[in-house]
Amino acid sequence: MILCAGEALIDMLPRQTEAGEAAFAPYPGGSVFNTAVALARLGQTVEFFTGLSTDLFGERLAGVMMANGVGSALAHRSDRPTTLAFVTLTDGQASYAFYDENTAGRMLTASDLPAIPEAAKACFFGGISLAVEPCAEAYAEMAERASQGHVVMMDPNIRPSFIKDEARFRARMDRMLAACDVIKASDEDLHWLLGDHGIPMLAEQMLAKGPALVLVTQGGDGVTAYFEGGEVHVDAHMVEVVDTVGAGDTFNGGVLAGLAQAGALDKGMIRKGLTEETLREAMTLGVKAAAITVSRAGANPPRLDELA
Repeated sequence: MILCAGEALIDMLPRQTEAGEAAFAPYPGGSVFNTAVALARLGQTVEFFTGLSTDLFGERLAGVMMANGVGSALAHRSDRPTTLAFVTLTDGQASYAFYDENTAGRMLTASDLPAIPEAAKACFFGGISLAVEPCAEAYAEMAERASQGHVVMMDPNIRPSFIKDEARFRARMDRMLAACDVIKASDEDLHWLLGDHGIPMLAEQMLAKGPALVLVTQGGDGVTAYFEGGEVHVDAHMVEVVDTVGAGDTFNGGVLAGLAQAGALDKGMIRKGLTEETLREAMTLGVKAAAITVSRAGANPPRLDELA
C-alpha cells in the first residue's frame, strides 16, 4: 500500500458556455490528490491523508476517491471550506490562482496526523501543502515519522507566490529532504531551490541533502534520474498537448507504481540495491502515463489498460 499525503482541492478550469461566454468548471484536483488517483488507476492500493471538507466540494472529492479506489479513511474531516484553484491556460501551460485561506486542507496541524499504517510501503508528499501553514509543518513532521522504515518520496512543486516566509520554507524543505529517499523536481524547481548552475550540479547538491534518488523533469526534454555514481535518462513521449494539468502528478504515480510492480518499494533497495533497468522501467511508466494525461483536458490520469 502507498500512502499519499497532501492537498485535495477543486480546480476551476476555463470553459465556454453554450452562449460563448467564458466560464470556469469545477474539477477535483490538487497535486497529491492527482497522484493518488493515478496510483489507484495503475493498480496500486492507495490511502490518502488530507484535510477534507464536509462542504459540497469536499463531498465531491470524497466521491471521486471512492470511485477510483483511493482510501480516505485517514482523512481529517472538518466543516472548513475546500481550497479552490482557478486555472488559466496559455498555449496549454497551466497557471493557478489559489483561494486557500482557513480551508480544511490548510488548517491541518500535527495533532490531526494519523498513525502511518503498517501496510504502507511508501509515503508520498508534495504540492502547495508544503508551502502554507500550519499544514506544511504537519506534513514535515509526518515525513520525518515516515522516514523510519518507509520509502519517502516528495515533489516540492514550487509555487513562489505561495511562499510567504522564504527562509522558513527553505528550512522546512531541508528537513523534508533529509527524510526523503526520492525527490522529483522540475528543472524550474531545482533552479529556485539551488540556483542557476547546470542540472547535473544541482542534482548532486540535492543528493547531498539526503535523497538517494533525484528525478528531474524537463518537459519535452524528458526526465533524468541522478543517484550516487550515475544517471538514467528517459525521453519524453511526443503527443499533441491539450494542457499540462496533472502531468507531473501522473508521472509521480507512474514511477511509484513501476517501483511497486518491480518489488522495489523498499528503503534498503532504493538506497543501495536499485538496478538501472528497474529504475528505467519505472521512469518509462511515469513518462507514458504523463503523456496520456497531457493529451486530454484536465488531470485525468490513465488506467493500466491504456498503457498496454
